[in-house]
Amino acid sequence: MDAAKTGGDVLFVLMGAVMVLAMHCGFALLEVGTVRRKNQVNALVKILSDFAMSTIAYFLVGYAVAYGVDFFADARTLVGKGSGGFAAYGYDLVKFFFLATFAAAVPAIVSGGIAERARFWPQAGATLALIALFYPLLEGTVWGTRFGLQGWMAASFGQPFHDFAGSVVVHAFGGWVALGAVLNLGNRRGRYRANGSLIAIPPSNIPFLALGAWILCVGWFGFNVMSAQALDGVSGLVALNSLMAMVGGIVTSLVISRTDPGFVHNGALAGLVAVCAGSDVMHPLGALVTGGVAGLLFVWAFNKCQIDWKIDDVLGVWPLHGLCGLTGGLLAGIFGQEALGGLGGVSLLSQTVGTLGGAAFGLASGLAVYGLLRVTVGIRLDPEQEYKGADLSLHRITAYPEEDAPTL
Repeated sequence: MDAAKTGGDVLFVLMGAVMVLAMHCGFALLEVGTVRRKNQVNALVKILSDFAMSTIAYFLVGYAVAYGVDFFADARTLVGKGSGGFAAYGYDLVKFFFLATFAAAVPAIVSGGIAERARFWPQAGATLALIALFYPLLEGTVWGTRFGLQGWMAASFGQPFHDFAGSVVVHAFGGWVALGAVLNLGNRRGRYRANGSLIAIPPSNIPFLALGAWILCVGWFGFNVMSAQALDGVSGLVALNSLMAMVGGIVTSLVISRTDPGFVHNGALAGLVAVCAGSDVMHPLGALVTGGVAGLLFVWAFNKCQIDWKIDDVLGVWPLHGLCGLTGGLLAGIFGQEALGGLGGVSLLSQTVGTLGGAAFGLASGLAVYGLLRVTVGIRLDPEQEYKGADLSLHRITAYPEEDAPTL
């Protein structure tokens, strides 16, 4: 029975890892559909390359920073057939794969904010730094035992900080890192007139945007449900709460945006971002409200960023991941309470301290990493490259080479 259970857990976590891996296709297509045609190839190459860079950084350094576990042993030990401390059948290996796909979501989030004007290799360097050091420090503090913070919050506030699937650890962190990156990078040229008014840049391809959102939505059920990391921890409540939050985000963004397709599809993602933290403890009605609040927040904050605050976050990743992730961390401390139909085991004070701390750490990380790169090697395309587009400037081909070729 132990062998069957362990083998089942390995397969379960592996399936989750593959589902979250597929979400990176969703990140790529969402960005492709949002940016201008002259930057679509760059979006595709950037997401895939950042995934590779983050996996290498996480394998060599980051996982050890987070959990004190490395993979510098022979293969017999790694699959549990030696005297090492690895679980049988390589459970720790697929657990690494699963968590590595979470880590890679951070640069995928940042990518959408800095699109259309960021240099390629400095962004790759930022990914290495973020996933080798900064993200694992937060991950190990919340999901591990680093610094004893969880024990302190449990002793001080009655419960540790609860973030079941990463509203704060992954999404809020990534979104606030992206804000730091965008502030260092500056706005796209031609985004605002001399008087400060906004020049509209519509999405280039709504079907690609929608397909990216759909792929993310489907993969999110691996992101959330498989965060149990073992078959005996699977919860139908997590699946239902994810569904309810998703539809809540769709409905509220549909209404407030007056059926704008970009907002509607991102509204689904806003709901899913927000419910990650408390998806295992909320009542489904609480999840529905959480998703609805996130959908409203995303539309409002995206417009405020672009129009009033003059923050040119291309895909709105700070509103979507940063603010909705922060909101989800806080609402887990409300709708997770037994008095509101939840399972309990959460403290609003712990959720407040953990959520605000995670967001602040993300912003500080983004400002530090991208600020250092800006003053040393530079992080922005020059004006001519930005005008031509990242596709031709960096990759020497467009997304539609036959259409763009001169007529013979």
